[in-house]
Amino acid sequence: MATDTPVKTPARHRNHRPSRAAARTGRKRRGNRLWVKAVVALLLVVEVYPLIWMFLTSLKSNDDYLNHSTWSLPTTWQWGNYSEAWTTGHIGLYVQNSLLAVLPALALMLLLGTAAGFALQIMVWKGRSLTLLVFLTGMMVPPQMILLPLFTVYFQTGLSGTLWPLILTYTGTGLPLTVFMMATYYRSVPRELFEAATIDGAGILRAFWTISIPMVRNALLTVGLVQFFFIWNDLLIALTFTNGQDLRTIQVGLLNFTGDFGATQYGPLFAAICINVFGTLLIYLFLNQKVMKGLTSGAVKG
Repeated sequence: MATDTPVKTPARHRNHRPSRAAARTGRKRRGNRLWVKAVVALLLVVEVYPLIWMFLTSLKSNDDYLNHSTWSLPTTWQWGNYSEAWTTGHIGLYVQNSLLAVLPALALMLLLGTAAGFALQIMVWKGRSLTLLVFLTGMMVPPQMILLPLFTVYFQTGLSGTLWPLILTYTGTGLPLTVFMMATYYRSVPRELFEAATIDGAGILRAFWTISIPMVRNALLTVGLVQFFFIWNDLLIALTFTNGQDLRTIQVGLLNFTGDFGATQYGPLFAAICINVFGTLLIYLFLNQKVMKGLTSGAVKG
């Protein structure tokens, strides 16, 4: 009796179709990676090229800036523009004023914002949702609306002519966002830690300082760095409340950067801008890994 015998397909024919599909998949993946690399390279050029141009411009003389192309290289490398910006341009004084205004405001903002976030998310009390809503409404108030009332208050209380108006205004305007972000980060902290601490006899202040602060230290660094850039680059508030050269912050100082007889010295001006920009850029590059951890810590529960 005749039986049907299955025909065996040679190995080279069996593997022919999958190998072609795998090759097409590999080519598609390489093409996608090529597009990603091209986009990243384009973004890198867009971000880095202005920095290079700004640095090269800071080494030009006024003659290079006025009589040559904007994109030309310096005919002579004027490294003295940086020392002139620091001394004659008073950039050292402006940086000092910015630090004296920004750092105390940042410390107050983080302390009060962290305490408020802890109270709104960890502690249980009546009306905390409404209180959080009140803090959030502060984010909707434009700073331009409060400048005139604040200027009147500072003048009548004798705070004008000091850096206190900047410190208090920076703290007040940055506190709503800080409270909101810290309350969000506290949602990811396990409540069992505080319950165990309470059973062991820890008070609310001890639980705040010894348990909650170490748990949100990356978040503190992230919020602090974000707020630092906001208030360091502020021009409107600083321009409103600084009424003398000895109180100018770096942004107001750059706005009024002039040389002899009121003429703008473009080389020292761009040198001062480079000091400001590259200084803050180095801070971010040094802390960027911790900032990334802080940004993701509030998005994961438990």
